[in-house]
Amino acid sequence: MKFKLFPVVITAALTSVLTLGIAARYQNHIPFVTSQNTTLPVNYASYTDGSTVLKNNAGAVDFQNAAEGSVKAVVHIKTTTKARAVVADDPFSQMFGDMFGQRQYYIPPQMGSGSGVVISPDGYIVTNNHVVAGADQVTVTFNDRYTTTANVVGTDASTDIALLKVNEKNLPYMAFGNSDNVHLGQWVLAVGYPLTLDATVTAGIISAKGRSLGINKSQSALPIESFIQTDAAVNPGNSGGALVNTDGQLIGINSAIASPTGSYAGYSYAIPSNIVQKVANDLMQYGSVQRGYMGINYLDRKSATPEQVSTYGLDHNDGIYVNAVLDNSGAAKAGLRKGDFITQVNGVAVHAAPEMLEQVARYKPGDNISITYTRGSKEYKAMVELRNEAGTTGIIKGDSDVKLLGARFRSLSSNEKRKLGLNGGIVVTDPGDGQLARETEIKKGYVITSINDQPVSSLEELQLILASGRSLKIGGMYPGYRGMYYYGIDNTGNIQGNEQ
Repeated sequence: MKFKLFPVVITAALTSVLTLGIAARYQNHIPFVTSQNTTLPVNYASYTDGSTVLKNNAGAVDFQNAAEGSVKAVVHIKTTTKARAVVADDPFSQMFGDMFGQRQYYIPPQMGSGSGVVISPDGYIVTNNHVVAGADQVTVTFNDRYTTTANVVGTDASTDIALLKVNEKNLPYMAFGNSDNVHLGQWVLAVGYPLTLDATVTAGIISAKGRSLGINKSQSALPIESFIQTDAAVNPGNSGGALVNTDGQLIGINSAIASPTGSYAGYSYAIPSNIVQKVANDLMQYGSVQRGYMGINYLDRKSATPEQVSTYGLDHNDGIYVNAVLDNSGAAKAGLRKGDFITQVNGVAVHAAPEMLEQVARYKPGDNISITYTRGSKEYKAMVELRNEAGTTGIIKGDSDVKLLGARFRSLSSNEKRKLGLNGGIVVTDPGDGQLARETEIKKGYVITSINDQPVSSLEELQLILASGRSLKIGGMYPGYRGMYYYGIDNTGNIQGNEQ
C-alpha cells in the first residue's frame, strides 16, 4: 500500500487579509493592477507565572491546570499593513529608457492575525517573525480582552522568531521549559488563537524531534530549523502560540503545519524553547541575535546529492560531514579538517544538520563548545571557539556595521524595514575602494535584498555567503527610486555545501 506524503505548506498565520481600500488611479494614467485578498507570507508549522509551575499527578494525565494557566499568558496578535504601490521592472527600460513607462501594482491595506506568548511580567512577548513581518502596526489582545499597541523589539528570520514589547506591568507569563528534555510520546498542549477564535487549547503527543522542512528559506538564506513535531491540532492563527508540557512550561513556539489544504491535517511544528529563549534574550539585550559560527561548510545525508553520499561515505558514517573549514575560523584553530564527521556537540549526539544547528544556535560569539568528531576509524574531541559574522568574538549590535569586499554594511533597522515594506535587507553605508567598488557601480544607501536570487536579511548571511566562494548576483533597491537594481561580482572558488 502506498502512502502519499502531504507537502509542507507555509500557512497564513495572518488568518485574514482584508481589502480596506479601492485602487486609485495614478497620475499620468500609469496602468495599474488591483490586488485583492492577498495572502501575507506565513508559516504553519505561556509564559504562565513561573511561581505556578505544576506538578504531574500519578495516573491519568491531567491537562486542566496547564491549560488554564497557559491561556492567561497567550495573546492574540493583529497586524495592519498600509497600502503601497509596487513598480514592476520593464525589460525594455535598459534599451529605451522610460518611453514605455512601468506597470504599477497597487496592494491594498491588509490585516492579519496570529498568536504570541508573554515571557516576562513587564511585557515582552515572543511570536513568529512571519506573523509581524512588514507590518506597520501591531496590536495585542490579552485573554481578558484588553487590547494595546506593541512595539517590535527585533526579529530573526533565520529562526522565524520576533520579540514584541508592550508597556504593561505584572502580566501573567509563561516559564520556559527545557526542550532538550522533550521525548517522543510526551503529551503536550498547543495554545493560540486559530481562525480568529478566542484562546483555544488542543492536545497531542510529541511525534518527532529535529525536523527540518525548508520553510524558513523563504525568509532567510541561512535558516535554522530543528522543529518539534506534534499531532496537536494547529490552524491558521496559531502561529506564534505556545507548545506547553503538562507542567505548564513553554517548550516551543508553534510555527508551521504540514497540510495539503492550509488547515490542520495531522502534524504541526514548533521551534524548540531553548532556541527561542536564546534569540529572545539577544534581542532584548542587543537588538540583534548574536549568532556564533564554527566556520565550517558541511553536508549531511539529506542535503547531499547521491554522488556526494557515495563519494564522502555519508551512507555508512554517522554524523555531519565537514566539507570545508574556513581559514582562521574557530574550527580551523581547533584542528578540524575536511573529511571529518561531527558526531556530538557538548555531549549531545547529532545525526543530522538540524540537530547540530539547534545545539550551536544556543551560543554566542566567544563561547567555546565541545565537539566530538571522527577521522577515519578514530574519535577525537576538541573545543571550538565560536565567531560572529565578521570573524571576531565581539558583540555586534543591530546598528553596527562590518567591512566586507572593501565596503561597509549594516542591517536595516526595524523602522527602515517597515518604511520600505521589506522583511530584511543590508544597507551599503560606504562602498569603499575595494572589490565592491571595482566590480560594481553600487552607491551609498543601496539596500541589498537578495544574493543569487535568495533573500538576504542580515550581516551574518552576507558574510557566510561571501565565504562560500561563489560568484554573486546581488539584487536590491535604492530607497526613493523605482525598480530593482542588480550587480555581479566574481567571487569564484565554489565550495558546495552549507555553512556553519
